[in-house]
Formats: sequence, C-alpha cells, structure tokens
Amino acid sequence: MEIKNCTIDDIDEIFKLYKIASDYQRAKKTVVVWPKFKRSLVETEVKENRQWKIVIDGETACVWAITFQDEQIWEEKNKDSAVYIHRIATNPDFRGNNFVTKIVDWAKAYARSNNKQFVRLDTLGNNVKLIEYYKNAGFKFLGMFDLKNTDTLPEHYHNAPACLFEIDLKEQTSKD
Repeated sequence: MEIKNCTIDDIDEIFKLYKIASDYQRAKKTVVVWPKFKRSLVETEVKENRQWKIVIDGETACVWAITFQDEQIWEEKNKDSAVYIHRIATNPDFRGNNFVTKIVDWAKAYARSNNKQFVRLDTLGNNVKLIEYYKNAGFKFLGMFDLKNTDTLPEHYHNAPACLFEIDLKEQTSKD
C-alpha cells in the first residue's frame, strides 16, 4: 500500500470513484447523496497537491481531498490550525480494508509535519453508522450543526445539518 498525491492523469478515476460512491449512497437510501462535483474543483486540488490516493498493486484503491481552510463548514473554528479531509471514496474492489483508519494515521502525521493541531472532517445528515465509523477511527464527534452560509459549497451541503469530527493532536500527544 502506498499513499501519494493524485496527478492530472488520475482525474477520470477520481470521478469514477465519486460516481460509484454516489450510486452506493443512493442505493443505501442515505440522507445525503453526493452531487456531481465540478471538474475544475478537482483539477485545482490536484494542481495544489491536495488530492491523495491509496495505491495497491498499481490500482487506485481510495481517494480523498484535503484543505487547510474550511470556513463555511467550520465557521469560527476555521481559525484553528487544521487539516480538513473531504470526499473519501473507495474503489469497491478494495472495500473492507478500513482505509479511513489508514487515512487518519496518514493525516495525523501530515498535520504534525505541517504544524497543524487538528485533523477534521464532516459528513451530512444523521447517518448513525457513519458517525460511529468515524468515532471508531479516532475522531471526536462534535455534534450536528446547521450551516449558516452554504452559497459556495457543493449543493449537498444546502439542505442537511453537518456532522463535525476532529482529532486534537495536542490532546492526543498529552495522552501518549
């Protein structure tokens, strides 16, 4: 298993995994289904080295994006020093490999090496199984919040409360 940045050549594969994830969400009748994301969004993330992938035996097993700012979702907490994880999508041929835990381990090391205190992520709606999954991966569940301004966020953020999760690396270091 190798974690590395995505390249422009990976964009079609990223969108293929996003479509599979959306179809899976639709089939499971989840509260929120990912919309079709703008290609320019992913292209920018790739160019800025913020799109990542797990590669196993030459195949893309999982992708995700990161950012260092997430003001519309995290509002006043955005001023904290954090890495924000978005859009984890797994190749169905590799489901069951607990990639979120691997991403969390990677993100904690990445955050520390970039002098960030927090690793954060969000999901939408009251998806109890996903909330538990993220808690089991080491995140503290901060609760569900109605976002005040979703104007520039993808459309799936407009009609559901955001579930916010974080790992405080300072708190974790003091426990070690």
